[in-house]
Amino acid sequence: MQENQSNSRRDFIRYGTALLGGLALPPFAKDALSKLNEGEAFSNLAKYRPRLSFSTLGCPDWDFEKITAFAKEHGYQGIEVRGIQREMDLPKSPLFSTGEARTATLKRMRERGLVFVSLGSSATMHFKDPAKRTSNLDDGKRFIDLAAQLNCPYVRIFPNNFPQDQTREETMDLIKNGFLSLCEYASGTNVTVLMETHGDLIHSADLQEIMEQVNHKKAGLIWDISNMWTVTREHPADVYAKIGKYVRHTHIKDAVMKNPGYRYVFVGKGEVPISDALHLLVRDRYSGYFSFEWEKLWIPELEEPELAIADYPKAIKEMISGIRS
Repeated sequence: MQENQSNSRRDFIRYGTALLGGLALPPFAKDALSKLNEGEAFSNLAKYRPRLSFSTLGCPDWDFEKITAFAKEHGYQGIEVRGIQREMDLPKSPLFSTGEARTATLKRMRERGLVFVSLGSSATMHFKDPAKRTSNLDDGKRFIDLAAQLNCPYVRIFPNNFPQDQTREETMDLIKNGFLSLCEYASGTNVTVLMETHGDLIHSADLQEIMEQVNHKKAGLIWDISNMWTVTREHPADVYAKIGKYVRHTHIKDAVMKNPGYRYVFVGKGEVPISDALHLLVRDRYSGYFSFEWEKLWIPELEEPELAIADYPKAIKEMISGIRS
């Protein structure tokens, strides 16, 4: 594991040096790390303060009182809502289902100095079946409506594994068209629709293609660094060169590789080149949230949220402090 981490750091230096040397790389790739020259990128980083949130995916059985109290106690500024007490259809949650409930919920957030940073919908864009497609688009619209009422800036949508009974081209077109449809629906609101790097949509070239063709001011990306690297092994510098300008939100988690697959571990204890990605984001003074995604709902055997969610702020701040030093 240490050897793997050392390799990641060497790769980062190698990619950065190549860019500074002006080698034949894409224009945005050169721009992505060119500010490293003569220390320009890091001259003001001592003032950089990361904004931290966590996804409620990591604490599926906590009530809202515990979620907000724990967030405040451990120095978080935001909450990413992906289910509350296993209710994934957030507009149906008692916290959000009526105007009176939403007012009380927002009051509690203000009292604890917190904001909602993203609502995680289950709206999936890759289905061709008309009934499934309509249902998923309608779900996305309901989440956009709720986010607007909560003054929450982002709604997450995604694809999962590409269906085997469709060509890749069909699936990519369905994703683009569905994404664009929801962006159009969000026009005139304070909400931006974010596609998560998830499932089979984890190759930077595919993500770049989608973003360039959707080309909408209400479209952005959630960069889940682990989702991508554990499968593709693309270096964060290569990924960022293609999709960095579209990243509005991040999911942070770490993992150690197994044969087959991988196992999630606390941030900083695994093999995912998180520090390399953080270098790029912090250098560009990324203004979004570094959101901890501990997949406890889907993987019950993971360590308890009281441990994982408490550990994350210390781990991520230590990583960012290392960048600034």
